[in-house]
Amino acid sequence: MNRRVLLNGLLLVVFLVVIGLIFFVQRDFTQRNFDFMPGMVSYVAYKPQADLPVRDVKRLVAPKVEGTVARGFMPLDYKSTPEDAQRAGRELVNPVADTNLAALERGAAVYARMCQPCHGPTGQGDGLVSQHGFPPPPSLYAENAMKMKDGQMFHIITYGQKNMPALASEVKREDRWNVIRHIRSLQQKSLASRKP
Repeated sequence: MNRRVLLNGLLLVVFLVVIGLIFFVQRDFTQRNFDFMPGMVSYVAYKPQADLPVRDVKRLVAPKVEGTVARGFMPLDYKSTPEDAQRAGRELVNPVADTNLAALERGAAVYARMCQPCHGPTGQGDGLVSQHGFPPPPSLYAENAMKMKDGQMFHIITYGQKNMPALASEVKREDRWNVIRHIRSLQQKSLASRKP
């Protein structure tokens, strides 16, 4: 019986101490709690391009599966050479139809944003950039441009040529074809206006 009274008395004292601590010890709720296992709360994040502190890096980097292509990036089997530009002219065909009005509108919008500063609004090579001292590009109505195949024009837009920079990183592949379709419509209008 004495043991039971002693145990109950001890539990009562512990209970009163806990209640006293709750009321008398004020916690600052603006501060974080004490972390018993800090590795579970925060971790060291590695930068993607940094060297990893692991000796066997091959285990961390998954090997590239043969025949796969990164999402959003379809490779071109051409180099930025005049020979490959000619080859692209023979091999590549514009997938945008002449009658696709939405593609023509999109091509006109991309042309106005990306091409017009140099080539001018109508393609004469009289854009604002050339008016301020930069060498003007050739007219899109010149004989060479009129006879150029769509694939070769696509190659030039993609890889650049002479003073023209490569625009592959700024203009999506579909938009390059849309711009070519817009240029072809400008050329057709020019030809139609020349006929008596």
